[in-house]
Amino acid sequence: MKIPFLLNKEDQEYINQEKKHYENPKAASIEILKFIQNKYHWIPNHFINPIAKILHMSCSELEEITTFYSQIFRKPIGKNIIRYCDSIVCYINNYKIIQKKLEKLLQIHPGQTTQNKQFTLLPTCCLGKCDKSPVIMINNHTYTNVTPKKLPILLDQYKL
Repeated sequence: MKIPFLLNKEDQEYINQEKKHYENPKAASIEILKFIQNKYHWIPNHFINPIAKILHMSCSELEEITTFYSQIFRKPIGKNIIRYCDSIVCYINNYKIIQKKLEKLLQIHPGQTTQNKQFTLLPTCCLGKCDKSPVIMINNHTYTNVTPKKLPILLDQYKL
């Protein structure tokens, strides 16, 4: 028997308050998903139904939103998200060396999370710093002119 998940009181209050800012409650869905993700670090399946009900939308409508946006995570992610740029400019400037070094240091492949839930590694189309490539972003911090030698030092700043 599947036990239904209930949002806690704080989550319900936030969702109800947020939806008041919009004429159509469905329009609040992205802000609400961002709130839930910031709090829990991902959007577990058991959040979809109660959120959809509060916003007067179907589960499939909310699921479409969660799967459309690449910054909404539907599986557990690490405390720190590492994005490496794999655009053509970074390709020319050898991002593959950075990718391989990250894979070796973290012992994961793109799209995976370390066993200790510390890091998730994701390729990203462009980080907007083409003139200073190769580029990585860890959480909200962008690092330019990255070399394999710099990576252990950068990662150490984010370890527990």
